[in-house]
Amino acid sequence: MPHFFLKLIGPRPTFAMDMNDAEKKLMHEHFLYWKARQEQGEVLVFGPVMDPTGPYGMGVLSVADEAAAQAFAAGDPAMKANVGFKCEIHSMRAVTRDE
Repeated sequence: MPHFFLKLIGPRPTFAMDMNDAEKKLMHEHFLYWKARQEQGEVLVFGPVMDPTGPYGMGVLSVADEAAAQAFAAGDPAMKANVGFKCEIHSMRAVTRDE
């Protein structure tokens, strides 16, 4: 199955360090969404990347095609909240333990 790298960029460069309570709740919903999909086998790995030039979230999906990756991203509570997140989607050739 094809793999896709998703990069979730916060609404501001300091987001990971200064979330308010509503944003923390949204990030918890985001985590639960990704974790549930990981348990279903669609998500290989995900988590925050503490890049000093600007933290971001990343995940690697194993889904049928780019349309499925886009649908996955569109269903993410962070994206559905429409509060300024951006999501980049890139196809990739993941090498996994199973291959």
